[in-house]
Amino acid sequence: MPGAIYAEGLVKTFGDVRALDGVDLDVPEGTVLGLLGPNGAGKTTAVRVLTTLLRPDSGKAVVAGMDVLEHPDEVRRAIGLSGQFAAVDEYLTGRENLQMVGRLYQMKAKAAKVRAAELLERFNLSDAADRTAKTYSGGMRRRLDLAAALVVSPPVMFMDEPTTGLDPRNRQQLWGIIQELVAGGTTLLLTTQYLEEADHLAHDICVVDHGKVIARGTSDQLKARTGGERVEVVVHERQHITTAREVLAGFGKGETTVEEHTRKLTVPVSGGAKLLAEVIRELDGRGIEIDDIGLRRPTLDDVFISLTGHAAEKAVEDNGDAQAAPGAKGRKAARKEAAK
Repeated sequence: MPGAIYAEGLVKTFGDVRALDGVDLDVPEGTVLGLLGPNGAGKTTAVRVLTTLLRPDSGKAVVAGMDVLEHPDEVRRAIGLSGQFAAVDEYLTGRENLQMVGRLYQMKAKAAKVRAAELLERFNLSDAADRTAKTYSGGMRRRLDLAAALVVSPPVMFMDEPTTGLDPRNRQQLWGIIQELVAGGTTLLLTTQYLEEADHLAHDICVVDHGKVIARGTSDQLKARTGGERVEVVVHERQHITTAREVLAGFGKGETTVEEHTRKLTVPVSGGAKLLAEVIRELDGRGIEIDDIGLRRPTLDDVFISLTGHAAEKAVEDNGDAQAAPGAKGRKAARKEAAK
């Protein structure tokens, strides 16, 4: 049975560009799917299709058990959306923004007021609650926008790069809020360029590039695709690089790479901590002084580079995400429409 968010063969073109090229997704209820990819990969276009803001050229999408093309109004009532750009009314205060969203969702005035106060406290905005949003910093506006998406605690949430522009403390705070939501049964599709974020929050990850899903699985499954562990050694003296390379070659399961400027050598291995101890003894026996040594597992950065040939934060030629992004008026209208 399809999950709370399901897509099959989604295609969306903008002129000659295929922003989505046959995307399939399946997100079980109460889980987080991390949609990972560089700028222009198609992440935002996928979110806009699934939230009824864009109509796909072909394919099927079902959210909260409802077809997004056949029942768009019902889908909008069941979801929350925080887009890439903060869609807040600059001329209302933070408190008024949240109360307005509550009223658009047909909450009673008193309930909307109470919920607004709760969210302002939760997002550390209480001190600025009665200032107009145009006086807020970029990070504050982002937090206000995220708070607005949570006014009605929807069963299905879409967050499009939600922590962009947040400082590390506020990013960690948002991670905690996301974990609380999911623990309460919310299903979340999260797009991000922060690999650490996907690693920390997502039950499953889909890697998207040029409008296609090029890999999917848990964080551990994707990391396993790049190979196992590796030993990294930084020698103290550059003259010891050649000897250290010979030592590592005796333990490695592949080619040893060398970064001359940092004096770092890396080799894929198997054997864990026991092997690392043997490497240290051999290096010491050869009189090689080291500044650092460690056993490293592949990271999602390694996964992404191995799959796409470039880092996740690398900006690539826009493939339609930018063309699909609405202006500020369009975002506000979409939020009002979603609240109907």
